[in-house]
Amino acid sequence: MKTLYLSNYDRINEHGVKEYYLKWIGYDDKDNTWEPEENLDCPGLIAAYEAKKAKKQKENESRKRQNSTTQENDSKLPKKKKADEKKCVGFDRGLEPDTIIGATDSPGQLMFLMKWHGTDEADLVPAKQANIKCPQVVIKFYEGRLRWHPPIQNTNENKEN
Repeated sequence: MKTLYLSNYDRINEHGVKEYYLKWIGYDDKDNTWEPEENLDCPGLIAAYEAKKAKKQKENESRKRQNSTTQENDSKLPKKKKADEKKCVGFDRGLEPDTIIGATDSPGQLMFLMKWHGTDEADLVPAKQANIKCPQVVIKFYEGRLRWHPPIQNTNENKEN
């Protein structure tokens, strides 16, 4: 069986084991299952999920901090500074792409978890952007996952030869 994607849920079970909620290809949502991390063979997908989760947590923390400030404090800040506070992500950071760690389907759009040269940080970037801005990195990612199988020989041909 192959998973379509890791759902937006994970948990620690009663035995202290991290589990992910999986959506299975060709099955209804009622057939989704909780699977221990150790049973999964998709490190790129897990890394992409964890990066996306960390990004959401940072955004939530940022929103909480912004909401806790008073309107009076907000009005004192220059408008330019507010715009500067928005953190750049992906290619907007101006960093050179290093490698693609994994890929995931983020609501109908293929996303790559991109590691940047000279840093340990990674961001989810749209595959369409990566295909244009760093095609060799994308090719290297796919080549690393490509598996060739020997051709199946026709038994009739073997008997004639």
